[in-house]
Amino acid sequence: MKMFVAGQWVDTPKKIEVKNPFDGSVVDTVPQGSADDVDQALAGLLEGARIMRAMPGHERYKILRRAADLVDQRSEELGRLISREEGKVLAEGLTEVSRGRETLELSAEEAKRLGGEVVPLDGAPGAAHNLGFTLRVPCGIVAAISPFNFPLNLVCHKVGPALAAGNAVIVKPASDTPLSALALVEILLEAGLPPQAIACVTGPGSTLGDALAGDPRVRKITFTGSREVGEHICRTAGLKKVTMELGSNSPIIVMPDADLDKVAAATAATGYANAGQVCISTQRVFVFDRVYSDLLDVLKPKVEEITLGDPLDEKSKMGPMIRTSDAERVESWIAEAVSGGAKIVAGGHRTGTMFQPTLVADVDPRMRISCEELFGPAVAVSRASSIEEAISMANDSPYGLSAGIFTENVRWAMQFARQVDSGNLHINWGPQWRADLMPYGGLKHSGFGKEGPKYAVEEMTELKMVVFHDV
Repeated sequence: MKMFVAGQWVDTPKKIEVKNPFDGSVVDTVPQGSADDVDQALAGLLEGARIMRAMPGHERYKILRRAADLVDQRSEELGRLISREEGKVLAEGLTEVSRGRETLELSAEEAKRLGGEVVPLDGAPGAAHNLGFTLRVPCGIVAAISPFNFPLNLVCHKVGPALAAGNAVIVKPASDTPLSALALVEILLEAGLPPQAIACVTGPGSTLGDALAGDPRVRKITFTGSREVGEHICRTAGLKKVTMELGSNSPIIVMPDADLDKVAAATAATGYANAGQVCISTQRVFVFDRVYSDLLDVLKPKVEEITLGDPLDEKSKMGPMIRTSDAERVESWIAEAVSGGAKIVAGGHRTGTMFQPTLVADVDPRMRISCEELFGPAVAVSRASSIEEAISMANDSPYGLSAGIFTENVRWAMQFARQVDSGNLHINWGPQWRADLMPYGGLKHSGFGKEGPKYAVEEMTELKMVVFHDV
């Protein structure tokens, strides 16, 4: 595939091979873009920003609504593309397509709702005869930097609200999974988006990242990825609006009154989807002593029945990790935990990018498998003796993106909700749950700003205050 720069599909002599993580086959190639390509793209987007700012909201609505319909029409093709370039099983790829369509639909609706509010200036001394109200205006050019693990829906979460708000947008997809983003650009153009309003430059972040983040023509950056890269972008960005969706090591607290069958089902569902390569994947489970052994007995068969295999095979319930190096890192962290006294209850074996769904018990929360972001198909289980200790262990992390608790006790549930430092909190389900319309974002080093089209539109606009004097 080619990349889209200044209203044209363009190629470069240097190519990046997009490989299937399962078998290493080449799915396609994309251009290896440069800082000059970013410069050219931004120059073209200046006109696109003017066009989008002048476009009525109902026209932006129509474009995004048509794009959602086109995504729906191409769902099977897009689902298979996601599975081939990213490695998630086909059922998860198709689910992501469905969510991407919904995200575009939600963004379309927000295009019709951009508005301000009346400010009651008569509440200020000497201003009783003044009329005040606010207006929301687009930022201008939005840079959308997306990760590999949701190569369509997370791009939709950035591009949809940016266009709904009247901005132009430049997409920098992950080099491992750029094809879904390029397919989305094709769909948006087919839906009637002015070609000046979007660009998609492919290539490594080490080459393109600073060119994007440091350019003053970019007025807003929305980034999903690692904490280290996010910090670098913030240092480089200067005076820009920035939304950061960063990492996590999401916990579950299991109280002694919990339904253990429900805990086991939720842990299996939220700990191993997409081979654990989800920012809000269950990584740490803190279990009361009284039910600790019972939970392991119920959870072990749930983990073992997750079938590892070809993501395009309907029998497979989990596919490969994105890179062999990531699988090797997970393997080393688990080995390190075992050498420190933890024990493998299920899984633990790796072949290339294929890593068995793994359950590790008796984990010291200070071990890397617990205290750092694993981003792989393993869940670490530790003991807790009180809710205060469990909350303390959950909070003993630089991250705070999502967390869950299992209990039938309302007081414990509310104590968890009030005291756990996390942007998303789930009662009687695991942390890996997201409705695309909800405000989504983290605390602490998990980032700042919110996604979800309604909330992202606010992040991608600026507020003007208008005052009529002596009305």
